[in-house]
Amino acid sequence: MQFDSVSVIGLGYIGLPTAAVLAARKKKVIGVDINSNAVETINRGEIHIVEPDLDIVVHAAVSEGWLRATTEPEPADAFLIAVPTPFRDGYEPDLSYIRAAARAIAPVLKKGDLVVLESTSPVGATEQMASWLQEARPDLTFPQTHCENSDIRVAHCPERVLPGHVLRELVQNDRVIGGMTHRCSEAAVALYKTFVEGECIVTSARTAEMCKLTENSFRDVNIAFANELSIICDKLDIDVWELTRLANHHPRVNILKPGPGVGGHCIAVDPWFIVASTPQQARLIRTAREVNDGKPGWVVEKVKQAIGTFLLDHPERSASEVNVACFGLAFKPNIDDLRESPAAVVAKKLSDLLGDRLLLVEPHIEELPQALQKHPLLTAESALAMADIVVVLVAHSQFQGIEAKIGPDQLLITTTRA
Repeated sequence: MQFDSVSVIGLGYIGLPTAAVLAARKKKVIGVDINSNAVETINRGEIHIVEPDLDIVVHAAVSEGWLRATTEPEPADAFLIAVPTPFRDGYEPDLSYIRAAARAIAPVLKKGDLVVLESTSPVGATEQMASWLQEARPDLTFPQTHCENSDIRVAHCPERVLPGHVLRELVQNDRVIGGMTHRCSEAAVALYKTFVEGECIVTSARTAEMCKLTENSFRDVNIAFANELSIICDKLDIDVWELTRLANHHPRVNILKPGPGVGGHCIAVDPWFIVASTPQQARLIRTAREVNDGKPGWVVEKVKQAIGTFLLDHPERSASEVNVACFGLAFKPNIDDLRESPAAVVAKKLSDLLGDRLLLVEPHIEELPQALQKHPLLTAESALAMADIVVVLVAHSQFQGIEAKIGPDQLLITTTRA
């Protein structure tokens, strides 16, 4: 099966690298995004996100004519949809971005096209997308009504890459591909084999959707154990870092490192899709989410306690004079992504509590999010010089060795370690 042109809908942290990798394989790629600034940036051969080496690949792809971005969908042989899938209040999945993407590409679909949903989605989302396409294009046939003989092939293929390593993992990782029919799966495998060196494993669309949710829920549960353990150790006056190091000497134990919570668009979101579908059965998954979502609040309480301790040691100072520096706002080390970041949640809570006494350090961004823009974005050196209490929220490589820089009159709260 030949795909001469591919359209990638959504040029964010997954869509743009995917478009770039396809273009590097000499495929004509049309990237589509509603963000005109992102489109203009890409068409200059530049990037609007931080991902190692992506700028080089995008520049080459644009310069050689294989990649072009636009705000309006155009005809292509295959469409990869990589748009956000957040949740609404009450943790209900929000499929409005997928619906909008489906309706946007529907007018340019033609017989023989392939549509793949890459967005992490609740079970049944691929079928729902196919229904939206069918509503918009009754002149074409789709798998839910014409099975193997449909005009349009529809499949689900969730991404499973690590920020900071996306280009490598897009190529090397195995992919789970769930077509709505056997021919849908065959078409999707043919497309992904254009750039995937790992195995393309075929299953149903629903199983592929659930597979991604399961992977991230598994990780969330394990992180929740580590986060809960850190809270228990704090209560019992035990060093959680030493404890986990010792416990991990057991040949069948591998406790993860605790942190200020769990962030990112995947792990902090995906388990709720399972809970929303099966609220009575997903008890452990729900509890893990509640433990991890509660960790930022616990960190804020630790800061309040530290302020009290500092004032006892410095009776000449008042609470309104204590400066607190938060080191790191991203959801994980060495990236610029603040989506669902527990560190950003901590910073916002402390901003409400401390006002201009809060100092913020995040070396991977140039501008703070709207909720924190009343604070200056400082370098690590400047913040250390001004802070009375230092809170390490993200284990960025730039923060290594910070413990040795803490002065005798400063207090350090370490929520995570490299």
